[in-house]
Amino acid sequence: MKLKTKIIGLIGLIMALGSHADNIDSEDPAALLERTATQILAQIGARHEEFSQNKEALQNVVRVSLLPILDTRYTGRLILGKAGRNATPEQLEAFAMTMTEKLIRRYSSTLLKYHADAHFDVLPIKGELNPKMTRVRTRVYLQSGGFAPVDYAFRNSGDGWKIFDVIIEGISYVTTFRSQIVPQVQAEGLDAVIRKLKNDEMVLMD
Repeated sequence: MKLKTKIIGLIGLIMALGSHADNIDSEDPAALLERTATQILAQIGARHEEFSQNKEALQNVVRVSLLPILDTRYTGRLILGKAGRNATPEQLEAFAMTMTEKLIRRYSSTLLKYHADAHFDVLPIKGELNPKMTRVRTRVYLQSGGFAPVDYAFRNSGDGWKIFDVIIEGISYVTTFRSQIVPQVQAEGLDAVIRKLKNDEMVLMD
């Protein structure tokens, strides 16, 4: 569990500088992942002291940079599943953005644990690239030694490849949070769950 908690912080780390690329729409997902990871690792190393003193600055970097390559609406619908069938577009949008903001607040501080010498390998995509969906497999090397498998599920949304799920050591981010959120939605309603998430009244386990 501790290993997974450390690695899931890389959701933000891997994606955080994607919006600065001029060719983000044309890159294949493996190249996009590798380039943005290299950029963010260098950024954390260069601004580590600043971010240590100003957590909000780090959150802003993650927020501005992450959103363009994260498929928030699709991920939100996947998490809710059938529980979101009767939700309005406004509710779905609010839920998707609330989950994104919660992740940004929760994991941005973990970025400070990673340094410029941290690294990971992007494994080759097997076979030809599926034009609609694909999974990019990586190995994240830990400071304690060894590595952990972290896979990124991408879909081609029409305006470039977007990440909609992260699979850490075989455990899906979408599946993990669906199992915790859906029973709450069924019991209290989606609006109540959104409010609790915004106010940090709901504890989500990794």
